[in-house]
Amino acid sequence: MKYSKEAKPERAGGGGGAGARAVPVALMLLLLCGFSFYLGGIYSTGRTFTFSTTTTSIIPIVSTTKQEGSAIALAIAGHGNGNGDEEVEFSECPAEYQDYTPCTDPKRWRRYGNYRLSFMERHCPPPPERAVCLVPPPRGYKPPIRWPKSKDQCWYRNVPYDWINSQKSNQHWLRKDGDRFTFPGGGTMFPNGVGAYVDLMADLVPGMKDGSVRTALDTGCGVASWGGDLLARDILTVSLAPRDNHEAQVQFALERGIPAILGIISTQRLPIPSASMDMAHCSRCLIPWTEFGGLYLMEIQRVLRPGGFWVLSGPPINYENRWHGWNTTVEAQKADFDRLKKMLASMCFRLYNKKGDIAVWQKSLDAGCYDKLTPVTTPAKCDDSVDPDAAWYVPMRSCVTAPSPKSRAKALPKWPQRLGVAPERVSVVPGGSGSAMKHDDGKWKAATKHYKALLPALGSDKVRNVMDMSTVYGGFAASLVKDPVWVMNVVSSYGPNSLGVVYDRGLIGTNHDWCEAFSTYPRTYDLLHADGLFTAESHRCEMKFVLVEMDRILRPTGYAIIRDNPYFLDSVASIAKGMRWTCDRHDTENKENEKEKLLICHKQLWSAKKA
Repeated sequence: MKYSKEAKPERAGGGGGAGARAVPVALMLLLLCGFSFYLGGIYSTGRTFTFSTTTTSIIPIVSTTKQEGSAIALAIAGHGNGNGDEEVEFSECPAEYQDYTPCTDPKRWRRYGNYRLSFMERHCPPPPERAVCLVPPPRGYKPPIRWPKSKDQCWYRNVPYDWINSQKSNQHWLRKDGDRFTFPGGGTMFPNGVGAYVDLMADLVPGMKDGSVRTALDTGCGVASWGGDLLARDILTVSLAPRDNHEAQVQFALERGIPAILGIISTQRLPIPSASMDMAHCSRCLIPWTEFGGLYLMEIQRVLRPGGFWVLSGPPINYENRWHGWNTTVEAQKADFDRLKKMLASMCFRLYNKKGDIAVWQKSLDAGCYDKLTPVTTPAKCDDSVDPDAAWYVPMRSCVTAPSPKSRAKALPKWPQRLGVAPERVSVVPGGSGSAMKHDDGKWKAATKHYKALLPALGSDKVRNVMDMSTVYGGFAASLVKDPVWVMNVVSSYGPNSLGVVYDRGLIGTNHDWCEAFSTYPRTYDLLHADGLFTAESHRCEMKFVLVEMDRILRPTGYAIIRDNPYFLDSVASIAKGMRWTCDRHDTENKENEKEKLLICHKQLWSAKKA
């Protein structure tokens, strides 16, 4: 269990009396030397070292004997300082690592408590336990079916999970059909298909039709059929599901070309800033909304914009006609529905619309409602001790987040106009302004044009799932908005938190720390874009850890565009060679800029050796 990084240990007080002055000089020198050695260990994480195979190594060096199986050691030279005098070795991960998710690894769940399913949250292994090896694709893997055909089908061998097929085929989530899975668009609460379900929802929420609703959150997303349907309606959805007994919900979504991320509403805030989502959705997602004093509802209230919508289908909605199939009583469901309505009203929601199995609440724009709340009311109003946008390992709080006066006073433009309009939150970013965002957009428009000349796959159906690993305003994603792609914008959890600006523009993203693994399955992105990532994080993150993580999440035959100082690109190219990538170095769109160059890499499709 991790805690807010805002909590810092207090410096112990120390006196300066005669006793302190009596400390022997030799002892002081010894302490200073030890402290210097300790600091050197911390701040050398951006450098790389030679690890001897005769000592304990962070990187697994696997024997190639018959008894040890298939792991083939890959040696590469000269990645630490570009001088060719250092060597690092990678190995293939064992075959059972084909769906390895380091920070949500079921093999580690027993180490953590069951309280509110917190074991399903992020729990990353410490460096000595990291499996720094190349994750193999499943046997028979082949390049994914291209978008938009992939929305309705994917290769079985790419996500070879039979459990979800046998358990959910009767609900029409998916169906195995020869060498592929097909997705009929069914779900527990939409037996007539997701299209008819969303049509009804759009009748209840007219903003879904006119560009008012652009960003959405789907909790407990299944195989993301809801989010997939919304793409054709110009609504971008972050589909959220944990690594659970449904095995690979998020992996199915991403294999289909639909945005998704591993996550769960448990004890930590979602890695999303406040007032970011135009809509949130739960279709029988089994989240106990009224338990723990409504804590989970308070997290939905935090991430929804003022005027945003929360849509619920499943228990207790339409309990009058549905309770027979829910293994409960009509009295219990009525009581639960009444409790839900009362709880939401106390959090400044109003029941906006309801028909059949769908109920819609709207988060209030009325300042008077929030002004009635105080830190001692029930529910309480959040104080200012924690930034409402802070969301990286920040515990959820049992209080209602009051919208800022600026967000209440000015509604966002409708999509697509909002993409080019600097939101109020841009002024909160250090150095941020409307002109800075406009300049950033111009830079990435020129850069993307240059990228496409160097990498023709970008802008074609060969690239669907894109990640911008180190964005500020989402300018790279904005430059691709007319292409058949979606972009996961990642804002560093250790830098200025500009993610709210990204969402205000009608784009999606997440906070993340690249010293840790990302919350996704292997082989889920077609293109990774890293702008200055290694320059920014070299003092904290070991370069090879970041690159091996990039290899884990990048699809075979996928691409990486790395834009950075030439010093780091020399090192990246060496490590990439050991990961079976092929890389070419290029100038940026500004050929005269010698401080910044491009490395465009292509990941090869390879098969794990037989054990």
